[in-house]
Amino acid sequence: MQEASIIQQFGNRVRLRPCGIVIEDNSILLIKHIALNKEGVFWSPPGGGLKFGEAIDDCIQREFLEETGLKIAVKKFLGIYEYLQLPLHAVELFYECQRLEGEPLLGIDPELKKEEQIIQEVRFIHFDELSTFDKKIVHPFLHEKISSRIF
Repeated sequence: MQEASIIQQFGNRVRLRPCGIVIEDNSILLIKHIALNKEGVFWSPPGGGLKFGEAIDDCIQREFLEETGLKIAVKKFLGIYEYLQLPLHAVELFYECQRLEGEPLLGIDPELKKEEQIIQEVRFIHFDELSTFDKKIVHPFLHEKISSRIF
């Protein structure tokens, strides 16, 4: 049921997905999702689908509020990544962001019903801890940046 809803809402089309990266005290804010890969767990920065007529900064700020409860400022562009794990296909734009107010809390994906939510956890993860995670469960855009401490 949950997988069918994910495919219906997000799959079988290309999505433009702006994402934000917040780093504080050698930790990065990530969201633990379920049901997005065969491993069953996927850690990714907050972000989501750009709506027609919506500015990228506005999209990232909206997604942060929905998913983490944080108010943020969008700073600079960090890079682009094509996420292609059929039936999911997204062109993702990553931006450095700064927390303005709030504490991370477990948010929602408003596109999904309450019983089909895929966000399971929201927290700052220290880079030392993140480097011990299996690469298959961490967003690929972060792999090189984590190991080389580019952030």
